[in-house]
Amino acid sequence: MSPSPGAVRELFRARFGGAADGVWLAPGRANLMGEHTDYNEGFVLPFALGQGIVAAAARRTDRRLVLCSAQEPGCLLEVALDGLAPGRPPKVTGWAAYPAGVAWALAGKGYQVPGACLAIDSDVPAGAGLSSSAALECVTALVLTELAGLSVDRRELAAIARRAENEFVGVPSGIMDQTASLLGRRGHALLLDCRSLETAQVPFDPGASGSCLLLINTRARHELRTGEYGQRRAECERAARLLGVPSLRYLTGVGDVDRLTDPVLRRRARHVVTDDQRVLEVVALLRSSDGDVYPEIGRLLTEAHVSLRDDFEVSWPEADTAVDAAVAAGALGARMIGGGFGGSVLALARSEAAGPVRAAVAEAFARRSWTAPEFLDATPSASARRVALG
Repeated sequence: MSPSPGAVRELFRARFGGAADGVWLAPGRANLMGEHTDYNEGFVLPFALGQGIVAAAARRTDRRLVLCSAQEPGCLLEVALDGLAPGRPPKVTGWAAYPAGVAWALAGKGYQVPGACLAIDSDVPAGAGLSSSAALECVTALVLTELAGLSVDRRELAAIARRAENEFVGVPSGIMDQTASLLGRRGHALLLDCRSLETAQVPFDPGASGSCLLLINTRARHELRTGEYGQRRAECERAARLLGVPSLRYLTGVGDVDRLTDPVLRRRARHVVTDDQRVLEVVALLRSSDGDVYPEIGRLLTEAHVSLRDDFEVSWPEADTAVDAAVAAGALGARMIGGGFGGSVLALARSEAAGPVRAAVAEAFARRSWTAPEFLDATPSASARRVALG
């Protein structure tokens, strides 16, 4: 469950000396299938998590954004909204760059947003590949637009939040994370076509079939601003140019990929093409009435992990160990999620196997003297919203 509205209201009162105008929540996300396909204009199948970021906020009379966080006691950050621009002094750094970037991106679309005080609390582990940054962007976007009395379409808000991350913060991410946080629905995964931006809600309730999803935070910190993520994106763009298509989404199958003579680019493109296919296979399974589809979905999860590990080369030792241990202990399947090079693993298991899976992964980490993993339940949950009045 996300942090309580009551606790963040008390934080607001303690730091700002008055009552908040309201409390808003934006969830993190997990991605069931479709990794590194978003910026290739492919398909993704994320869902909103029960874990998220909450913000108690109130409008200010000046043009300043003042921020505090339960995760950084004693720290109070101020951002001047007038003249705000990427890289322009005084440059905004650290986590404050995300809400500052949202204010800048909203202004760039012509929305007059007010100054505001925000008190932030979170139970999305930072650096775990669960889109804590997108949740922070989305909760800020809701706060600022609702305090201003604006009604902005959720898809437009997602694009604004993405622009903040891409252009203000400097992370070359796709549109998936913000869309999942703003458009997710309880008991559903969200099929997103990253070329057309069309979405569809796909029923997804593992618990109703006696199964469950486990998030395994490997505690190997995930950081998209490192060069490897950008390198993978550049490799995909180069492969598309060599194949004469606008993006890898336009390839019809692995036969097209074989025209690439560079073995690295061929592997990168093969992952993207096959992961797009896996997304559509999972959607077809979830929409079918063919009985228990979760063993087949589990198989596709593990297949996707092998592709991410071998073809896209974005996995890391803790993820590979977690996947192997989970499957050996009875999980139906598992894979790394997120951009890679650290973060989390998503495991699908029968409910009765959840305990043995947790124990097996923890034991595998202990044998290697790694920091113990963190286990979280992954429940398809509702999208960003206002959760309390002031």
